Amino acid sequence: MEGYRSVSERFKKEYRIYIVAFLILLLADSIGSFEIPMGPGMVLLLPIFYGIIIGMILGPDILGFFKKEEVKAASPLVLIAIAPFIVKLGILGGGNLPKLLEVGPALLLQELGNIATVLIALPLALLLGLKREAVGAAHSIDRETNLGLISNLYGPSSPEMRGTLSVYIIGGLIGTIYIGFLATLIASTDLFHPYALAMAAGVGSGIMMASATASLAHMYPAFAEDIFMLGGASDMLTGLTGIYAALFIALPLANKLYSVLEPKIGRLRKSNSTSTSKISNSEEEKVL
Repeated sequence: MEGYRSVSERFKKEYRIYIVAFLILLLADSIGSFEIPMGPGMVLLLPIFYGIIIGMILGPDILGFFKKEEVKAASPLVLIAIAPFIVKLGILGGGNLPKLLEVGPALLLQELGNIATVLIALPLALLLGLKREAVGAAHSIDRETNLGLISNLYGPSSPEMRGTLSVYIIGGLIGTIYIGFLATLIASTDLFHPYALAMAAGVGSGIMMASATASLAHMYPAFAEDIFMLGGASDMLTGLTGIYAALFIALPLANKLYSVLEPKIGRLRKSNSTSTSKISNSEEEKVL
């Protein structure tokens, strides 16, 4: 009974999120996809792009339709919303196991390359002023599985989760356009087989993979079914191996780098801000 009451009270506070999210879904889906030729490549705009833009416009920083409390409450719902998509990828890959085995170990090994993001992205994030958010943002390129991992380890409202979710959202907003164009640009060179391009499409989140595979399927209609299967399987397998790579390698490395670099970079930022403040004060004194 108490559980029912808590769910009922939560729904009363969050009902606007569900209603407006459904309306945004209908609107974005009605707009559909747009293909924009750009030289040898192509930019593909998917409905999720419009959905993110509309949601941002309705947020507290622009129109203010949603309050900050509602934005905070909506963050954990991302995991629930993407669960059916993750299940679909699993079913798609499971139904094509023989073809996946023919591909070899490439799908399993490609995740190791993402560890380099820690060494590059974390120092940059600290220089930009991030704190613990940098660990969540820089430990991976942040797929759906990373959202679940960080939420489980640090909590859905933690700074680490905010960093991970921010990168995931930016990937949905900008990454879908970028990777779709990049896939068609590389495909236009005819250097790689469509299967190799399809596997490479699975290095990002599901929405980025969808953009890349849709663009490739448009260029190679004869391979469209295999492209979607390999792209989905690549995304699923790198997500699964990515959990272990993040848990045992990337996150410990990110935390270690954070403990070493943050005090030094923090002092550097503080000294720079102090120097800037002294310069501005001396200039004001000269004017006076």
